[in-house]
Amino acid sequence: MEDRVPVLAVSHFTKTFGEKRAVDDVSLAVMPGDIYGFVGHNGAGKTTLIRSIVGVAGFDGGTINIEGMSVVDQPIAVKRITAYVPDNPDVYDFLTGIQYLDYIADIFEVPAAVRRERIERYADKLSLTSALGDLISSYSHGMKQKVVLIGALLHEPKLLVLDEPFVGLDPEASYTLKGLMRELTERGSAIFFSSHVLEVVEKLCNKVAIIKAGKLIVDGSTEQIVGDKSLEDVFLGLGK
Repeated sequence: MEDRVPVLAVSHFTKTFGEKRAVDDVSLAVMPGDIYGFVGHNGAGKTTLIRSIVGVAGFDGGTINIEGMSVVDQPIAVKRITAYVPDNPDVYDFLTGIQYLDYIADIFEVPAAVRRERIERYADKLSLTSALGDLISSYSHGMKQKVVLIGALLHEPKLLVLDEPFVGLDPEASYTLKGLMRELTERGSAIFFSSHVLEVVEKLCNKVAIIKAGKLIVDGSTEQIVGDKSLEDVFLGLGK
């Protein structure tokens, strides 16, 4: 029985664009230790919900709470314990990698000694150490993805929100990121992430939600949802 406070609680979330209801009455809960996969077709409402969770966009109905705090009423407090990596992150090209990471650490008030240790550890694991002194404008897409991921981990967020985090990463970096995600949740944080790579979601996530045309069709433990099939079979079956 789960009587703990959810890290992320979405209740009756509704978002409309003009006459169109993009997301309709969605409720879900992400608990400490969860790696929660959020999947659906393009245009199903995934990014709409994610943008509202992280405070980028407003919404028309329902509530979103992070660690019991409303994203509407306590936006600063919520952002202090949240990190977000969008599917195509914009990074300051005029900064070097280390300048960008120091900037992010300053925003989240990460102490100097702590940030140094974490930057060194994560940059080493993601094979970015040698490029930290280079301008971000010289980075490949994959390198930009790595530096943004490191920035997202610096303040040990209670909620890490990822939208297609593996796009642009090489196989080694993808493998490393999976390990970092597991390590973060083992320390009591939670991850809510969207991906079209269903095999990764099935193997990595302990819980999954499937959204279709703005409505939550299935949510629960990955094991129960998949059963003796694959997540791909379940997902494609719901489309029929």
